[in-house]
Amino acid sequence: MNNRDNLISIIVPCYNEEHAIPYFYKAITEHSTLMKNEFGVDFEYLFINDGSVDNTLTVLKEYASKDNRVKYISFSRNFGKESAMYAGLKNASGNYIAIMDADLQDPPYMLTEMYKTIIESDYDCVATRRTTRIGEPPIRSFFARCFYKLINRISKTDIVDGARDYRLMTRQMVNAIIDMGEYNRFSKGIFGWVGFNTKWIEYENVERVAGETKWSFWKLFLYSLDGITAFSTIPLALSSILGFLLFIIAFILVFVIIIKTLIWGDPVAGYPSLVCIICFLSGVQMFCLGILGQYLSKTYLETKKRPIYIVKESNKENYQ
Repeated sequence: MNNRDNLISIIVPCYNEEHAIPYFYKAITEHSTLMKNEFGVDFEYLFINDGSVDNTLTVLKEYASKDNRVKYISFSRNFGKESAMYAGLKNASGNYIAIMDADLQDPPYMLTEMYKTIIESDYDCVATRRTTRIGEPPIRSFFARCFYKLINRISKTDIVDGARDYRLMTRQMVNAIIDMGEYNRFSKGIFGWVGFNTKWIEYENVERVAGETKWSFWKLFLYSLDGITAFSTIPLALSSILGFLLFIIAFILVFVIIIKTLIWGDPVAGYPSLVCIICFLSGVQMFCLGILGQYLSKTYLETKKRPIYIVKESNKENYQ
């Protein structure tokens, strides 16, 4: 058995989490001690400092100086949670890898059930989903449910409603995810796209232990667009269908106006109706161009081959 066969790597993306990290560290170390006594597993805590502008990095360095299980990778700027998760997966040393948030909305006690499920069955991943959204603004919950319904209708990739990034995966599954080195990342879709046997564990929503959420409604909206364009081409087909339907409607209306004028001598409708029609068609055209622009922009970013993240400093040897 090599050193990482019984090692669990905990990946923790951090952005301005100086107040939450002490709570998280206390909770995860207490539970990892219980798991070590029960299963004989070791832990690695891999914190990804995603360009924090507070004292997150200072706090991480303090814990790293006292606990050799604490590793950190600090980015040169804020690249986003998706980049942080990818960096964590790419640099994790364990044979089992978990992703957790630093705000304790991902309860550490669930790791025991996750680990037991993987080692006692043929599951490659144990993932979590929220059954409630208590504490979340109602408008955000409504649009979140709408997004999951929409993405599952237009995409072949299974994306579970309420799914969290909190999951424990085998090394084989993580390697498959790492191989998907695309720049525009939507991990909830990537987790489903790579396949592998996944068991879902449900739990009620847990509020943050400290700090404030970094996800505004606008950021979540843009993130949902990333998910749609990354795992479905239906919007492109929709714009084509919409254009064809408008063409048919216009063609029919031309005949209606001609026949109406010949029979009743009624002239063509006036200026107000014409303005409404022009505005409507212009809006449809801009909408379709916007859909095309979304896909084109993603393609443009992929062809530039820019790095997903840039590391400024780290205490982990041979980081990538």
